[in-house]
Amino acid sequence: MAAMELREAVRWRAAGRHGGWLLPTCLLCTNGFFANLRPSEPFLTPYLLGPDKNLTERQVFNEIYPVWTYSYLILLFPVFIATDYLRYKPVIILQGLSLIVTWFMLLYAQGTLAIQFLEFFYGISTATEIAYYSYIYSMVEPGVYQKVTSYCRTATLAGFTVGSITGQVLVSVAHWSLFSLNIISLVSVSVAFSAAWFLPMPMKSLFFHQNLTDGNESKKVDFEKSEKQNGDFGCIAEPEEIEAQVPLKAAEEQLPEKKSVTFLTVLRILWKDFLHCYSSRTLLCWSVWWALSTCGYFQVVNYSQGLWEKIAPSSHSDIYNGCVEAVSTLLGAVAVFIVGYVKISWSTWGELLLAAFNLIIAVTVYIMDVIGNIWVCYIMYVLFRILYMILITIATFQIAANLSMECYALVFGVNTFIALLLQTLMTVIVVDSSVLGLDLFTQFKIYAGYFAVIAAIFFVSGVYHILKNCQKPKQDKPNSSET
Repeated sequence: MAAMELREAVRWRAAGRHGGWLLPTCLLCTNGFFANLRPSEPFLTPYLLGPDKNLTERQVFNEIYPVWTYSYLILLFPVFIATDYLRYKPVIILQGLSLIVTWFMLLYAQGTLAIQFLEFFYGISTATEIAYYSYIYSMVEPGVYQKVTSYCRTATLAGFTVGSITGQVLVSVAHWSLFSLNIISLVSVSVAFSAAWFLPMPMKSLFFHQNLTDGNESKKVDFEKSEKQNGDFGCIAEPEEIEAQVPLKAAEEQLPEKKSVTFLTVLRILWKDFLHCYSSRTLLCWSVWWALSTCGYFQVVNYSQGLWEKIAPSSHSDIYNGCVEAVSTLLGAVAVFIVGYVKISWSTWGELLLAAFNLIIAVTVYIMDVIGNIWVCYIMYVLFRILYMILITIATFQIAANLSMECYALVFGVNTFIALLLQTLMTVIVVDSSVLGLDLFTQFKIYAGYFAVIAAIFFVSGVYHILKNCQKPKQDKPNSSET
């Protein structure tokens, strides 16, 4: 009874200090909605190749677009550390500012070098997205994590969908210029930037800024002592352990004493958690798929507009990029919702299903490349995105099921970093004009083959895993008879 009363007191004190979960959630959702409401984004490639910028295909695909990949990779880890050290809000503001600079330059910058700088600022905006998705967890109690996560992700999805549909309607029906769409995008990201200033400033963060009691020290503040007392204190947790952390985290928000840890201690914690988390075969398997497939997904999505432009040039035909992006997003969301009710033994059949789905993805990418019909290309792109959304949702759940809450950011960040590292390697070899600089049709054949290789890897691994499990009972029989 006393524990319940204490928990309620902590909850109400948290509400009093942070203004409850509603205000920061509404402000963050507003920021996410307008930051993603960019009608011009589905038409970026036609805009750069058109009369407004007058760039060549080689400049756009082989010299400009790779800059975003390099920037994202270089900035991801420093931004991850800075996000925790600065307590989220300043990084969200930086994201809004970088989007404003990106779209201002998109309107007025000219020449290859200027657009390359634009891609760098866009890389900042994508690297700082981690602050958007982690901010809310420092402001609300764990009991509403699932609710606020759903709201924030829905806001970004809705913003992207509304932006894509708006852009398509304005281009196809109202016959607006692509320059005008960029003006709307600039206004939208400016609204997101303004909303970010009103976000409450968190009092704590996961690593650098923590509240402590005399009897409950966080492992991140006193790493040495925790390691001696508790032994192997890793991130892989049972459900009971995760539930036990909830009242502690809620209580920690209210503790008056606040301490900061050193950068070296944070790195040691991250390294220890990294080794412990990836010692799990299940987590390692899904993380490998995450990194490999996300690399290919980024490449296909980044250069799909260029492929559409090659198949059906915007100067000679109507383009429906916005409609395709909106449809693929909406259908992907529906498919993800349905998958939540599908009952499958992922521990047994997961790798074989990953192999099957990746083979289908490889086929869709190959058909996009070789058929030469824009409508077939659109349909294959929609199917490609739906399949990836389904699989990344399953992978996210499977990874999260094996982690405690505090290690989500670490594992997902590492997976994304490895994906970007692979993407950078692929971009340097295949896309960058300083190496091979291949044309888009050849690139997409390579991407199709890449997904086919992923399918083969997981097929072999899945078959081996099933055969190994089938042999276990046979190996146990002699032992049982001997006893």
